[in-house]
Amino acid sequence: MASSSMSSSWTSKQNKMFERALAVYDKDTPDRWQNVAEAVGSKSAEEVKRHYDILVEDLNNIEHDLVPLPKYKTVDVGSKSRGINDFDLRSMKNMRIQ
Repeated sequence: MASSSMSSSWTSKQNKMFERALAVYDKDTPDRWQNVAEAVGSKSAEEVKRHYDILVEDLNNIEHDLVPLPKYKTVDVGSKSRGINDFDLRSMKNMRIQ
């Protein structure tokens, strides 16, 4: 079994490999989690399955408005402002990840 430090810590490179592997090995792939683990290279099948479960939970929380939108600063540049405005906030609130 892998150490807890390995299972709780994912590098950006590992995450990218994980995302790519999920695109290749869909839910109907036999031994999906073993294949994804092999593609990531340094994680077990159990670790990648747990990472996936956490990702799905996070997405569900976002879709159900259980995660607040971040408060972005608006920067005034002359007569124009840059940043998130009310329209952007309304648009993001109504977005749903498929």
